[in-house]
Amino acid sequence: MRPERRHSTSTLHGALLIVLALASGCSALSQFGSSNQPGRPVTPAVDRDTQVAAVLAGTIQTMQRLAAGSPAEQAEIVTSARQAYERAPGGSAQLRYALMLATPGHAGRDAAQARQLLRVLSAQPEALAPVERAVTLIELAQLDRELGLLGDNERLQAIVLSNADQEHLAAANRRLQSTLDDNARLRHQVEELQAKLDAVANIERSLNERKSNTEGRNK
Repeated sequence: MRPERRHSTSTLHGALLIVLALASGCSALSQFGSSNQPGRPVTPAVDRDTQVAAVLAGTIQTMQRLAAGSPAEQAEIVTSARQAYERAPGGSAQLRYALMLATPGHAGRDAAQARQLLRVLSAQPEALAPVERAVTLIELAQLDRELGLLGDNERLQAIVLSNADQEHLAAANRRLQSTLDDNARLRHQVEELQAKLDAVANIERSLNERKSNTEGRNK
């Protein structure tokens, strides 16, 4: 893995871990507040946030294994995430699959598809828990920046290539024009030579005719 990829992955993981820690802390505080009020059970939403935070923590560990694993292990992780997403598109399965596709350092990485999956999720906030929405936005911002820079680089390369193509075309045109000029000079030289040959032939023919006439008179 290249150094910049390791840095990008560690930065993302750090941000996600902060989000998870905050989510877990908020859940714990909510549970504590509820426990101080006798007769009020803990709401299911708090339990779900805690569970989702635990699942996402496991997902981050999987992303780390994906970035550092062998090709066979990497393929197995991505395939498992894809199959889970295909069985239940949307929600947590879609987020997990998108995070696998976005993780650098493996052959199955597809940043563009990951961004598309995350964009769909960001447009459907009701399908995710709050901590999942936060993770979605963090990763989506990362991919937008990466793919934006990649697009800028490709455009710059296209401009450079276009300039190089123009220079090559201009050089080819110069060579073609030089060849045409050479051909024109050769044609002119051939025409001049042909004219001289025709003149010599005319002189010889004239001399032969005179000789024939002289011989005819002498007989």
